[in-house]
Amino acid sequence: MKVFFIIAITIVLQSCSFDKLFLQPTELPQLPPNKEKVSITMNAKGDTTIVEFKTKTLQPTFLTTRHDTLSFDYTIESVLFTSTSKNKLNGWMLKPKNKKVSTTLLHFHGNAGFLLSQYQALVPLLDEGFQVFVFDYSGFGFSEGEASRDMVLLDGLSALTYVKSRDDVKGTKLVIYGQSLGGHLSAVVAALRQDEIDGLVIEGAFSSHKDIAAKRAGFFGRWLVREKYSALASLPNYKKPLLIIHSTEDETIPFDLGQKLFQAGNAPKTFFEIKYAHIAGPEHYPTAIAEKIRKLLE
Repeated sequence: MKVFFIIAITIVLQSCSFDKLFLQPTELPQLPPNKEKVSITMNAKGDTTIVEFKTKTLQPTFLTTRHDTLSFDYTIESVLFTSTSKNKLNGWMLKPKNKKVSTTLLHFHGNAGFLLSQYQALVPLLDEGFQVFVFDYSGFGFSEGEASRDMVLLDGLSALTYVKSRDDVKGTKLVIYGQSLGGHLSAVVAALRQDEIDGLVIEGAFSSHKDIAAKRAGFFGRWLVREKYSALASLPNYKKPLLIIHSTEDETIPFDLGQKLFQAGNAPKTFFEIKYAHIAGPEHYPTAIAEKIRKLLE
């Protein structure tokens, strides 16, 4: 009887998607309809910044603790678009103020936080002349719905559809730039919709859900986690330019999983081995990454 019970439990666990192992979003409370603005205080590198969001458009304004408006070398346009998941998602289009833009980066961010904590990852590339669209998956930040791996895939495909519809993207080269969980997702989306993009950049990503589960929990992790979709299985179907970036000092996603992804990809492909922490490439190597993306698109 115990054996049958153990088998039954195992089957249930194997059928479970284990989404919470891969997704840890910051969920924000519903916006109060009777208020024009809501404020969030964030602390980064010892500095405190207040961010005010308009409740209707979610347009952010960054303020000092004295409520002076902060100005950047780029603009932020908040947008709301509907995913095929039926959830309304929040995204930001980031544009450099004094640079001519010829390439758009569609950013798929990692498994935690939300726009306010994730958008800065690619800000250094704005200085290199790129415009960046970043968005929150279902259940992240102000985006509606519940976070799950199924939703993440639907949202990634929908974000590509939305970006392609923008007039300020038409006429530019379009590259998907995925980091961490978003890097894994980017390979799947790129393989499915490669005729609509010009290139793919994957930074600090795992090769498959089973591979990263095995790294963290051994055999049982691999056995219990359902794959659903896999970057490792998708990359052989992707035929356009590919750049994979991974740090040898990455303590979140092991370096060898990045190498595994590179081996699975087709030429033309480039592997950029870097140092420093997980998905810190644009912070420490903005010019080098920009040059590699431009070369990718030649």
